[in-house]
Amino acid sequence: MEAFAEVPLFEMDEYEEEEVLSMRSKGASSYATYPMAPPAGTDPDAYIYMNFMKSHSCYDAMPRSSKLVIFDTTLQVKKAFFALVANGVRAAPLWDSKLQCFVGMLTITDFINILHRYYKSPLVQIYELEEHKIETWREIYLQYSVNRLISIKPESSLFDAIYSLLKNKIHRLPVIDPTSGNVLHILTHKRILKFLHIFGSMIPKPRFLQKQINEVPIGTFRQIATVQESASVYEALAIFVERRVSALPVVNEQGKVVALYSRFDVIVSLPNLYKLNYLFIVIFFYIFINCFFIFFYFFKNLAAQKNYNNLNMTMKEAIASRSCWVEGVLKCYPHETLETIIDRIAKAEVHRLVLVDREDVVRGIVSLSDILQSLVLSPADIYKWPSLQV
Repeated sequence: MEAFAEVPLFEMDEYEEEEVLSMRSKGASSYATYPMAPPAGTDPDAYIYMNFMKSHSCYDAMPRSSKLVIFDTTLQVKKAFFALVANGVRAAPLWDSKLQCFVGMLTITDFINILHRYYKSPLVQIYELEEHKIETWREIYLQYSVNRLISIKPESSLFDAIYSLLKNKIHRLPVIDPTSGNVLHILTHKRILKFLHIFGSMIPKPRFLQKQINEVPIGTFRQIATVQESASVYEALAIFVERRVSALPVVNEQGKVVALYSRFDVIVSLPNLYKLNYLFIVIFFYIFINCFFIFFYFFKNLAAQKNYNNLNMTMKEAIASRSCWVEGVLKCYPHETLETIIDRIAKAEVHRLVLVDREDVVRGIVSLSDILQSLVLSPADIYKWPSLQV
């Protein structure tokens, strides 16, 4: 098995019960909280967003109210993934009761890695998904990765957070209180860009936002990972694992994009029938809590079915069967301005746009990490780490 590069272990779109951001200040960040004067001969506009992120802490970007799901490492992997779907989140911090601390993150990436590694055919059960506990999967996984949880303090600057997200090639960054050790929030690229989008009106608007996307070096335009709609879901999983991408444009025979298949689609669309069986078990349990033997009989028979959907199904079939949780195909065009693209991503709350030509043929991907890298890190002479599309 090839080494998995992503650390920490095991990815959550925040489910925010109250969409309220507050401009709160708590302590000093590790970077200057005042604007840095641009060197002579450079465009001062290039430093606006970098200084903005250095002047605000992770605490500033945290919502007043949000949902946070935490798993104990002794929980079965199967139950954990069902819980992710039920709560509409993409990742959860992992608590080790023996060590009495958080040790990692369980993400959709782990579900994909398990399927990709252990799936053989629709007729062979995935024992590892059925029986393994999270701690068992961690033991296997940690043979190929660094055993540490990447996190950040609430008083650290948003610049620090962006740096950590992009340097470590992760999508979820736990904000942990250094005093209590509690996870306060899961910070993401999306949350940071939304913070900037809401409060960006407080700072001067850079002139480069009016440039067309084909005039600025933002995005991935070579070696774009795509998948044919005639390909199998298992082939898509292989691309997720090998290319470490978070979504795949699905194209037809003419190369035109017809859908976008993300890692989250895998967990919400593949085990549909099995989820119904599991839901039936839960309901049955509550109704017949005192009828243990009857419950056990039904559970045994339903669990024995191991009725996961066929990973050999085509992408076209998988897209047709997926639920309403889908982001959809949001596109952008070479003639559109950077401001238009950022506004579209922020309002739609998606992770990327597919850059297409007039015929809807895929020409590139513009992601949140591409935007944050260009607007925030590049002006600080921190350039993109070697990576593929995200």
